[in-house]
Amino acid sequence: MIKAVVFDLDNTLVDFMSMKRRAIDAAIDAMVDAGLELQPAEIRERIDAIYKERGIEYQQVFDDLIYNIFQKIDHRVLASGIIAYRRAREAALKPYPHVTATLMELIRRGSKLAVLTDAPSREAWLRLCYINFHHFFSVAVTFDDTGERKPSQKPFKMALERLAVRPEEALMVGDWPERDVVGAKSVGMKTAFARYGDTFGTKDHGADHELKDISDLLHIVL
Repeated sequence: MIKAVVFDLDNTLVDFMSMKRRAIDAAIDAMVDAGLELQPAEIRERIDAIYKERGIEYQQVFDDLIYNIFQKIDHRVLASGIIAYRRAREAALKPYPHVTATLMELIRRGSKLAVLTDAPSREAWLRLCYINFHHFFSVAVTFDDTGERKPSQKPFKMALERLAVRPEEALMVGDWPERDVVGAKSVGMKTAFARYGDTFGTKDHGADHELKDISDLLHIVL
């Protein structure tokens, strides 16, 4: 019997990549308007390169971009980019369809819920609070809690410990098979692949279940 459901955050509860693209596009336009004399396509390439090197959660991407161009920080350009990014991020950060209703029904049925993410703790909770999901989750295990990323067993074991359930009583839901599915299976958890959030065109996910819509969970967790 499944007593707990553990969710990845980005591209499982929220459409992170779509939000990220919109926010970056807005920041690029704002920095160009503020005096950054490069073509938007070149700026995008430079930003993508920084994220590739530093990771998608890197928080000083615009600082690095501007310093690499001017060999100093132009705070007018930097501030313009940051403000535009934040405004666009807040406008675009939304849960996938049926997520809120599904979480509410799982709670009504008595399921324990947790978030397990490789995002830094501050960023994870900011996203959860912005969409008012912090009320649904008393347990959130982030990279800051363990210092290890999925598929390491450590974050999965911590989530199970905080939920006070055995591995076979928990279901992991995520969009990245190599991290979410592999890591959860390695500790004995059940798994569900979030097909609706897949950005890689995954064919063989290896999960126990496939979710075309998050509400499909309600047919698995009874």
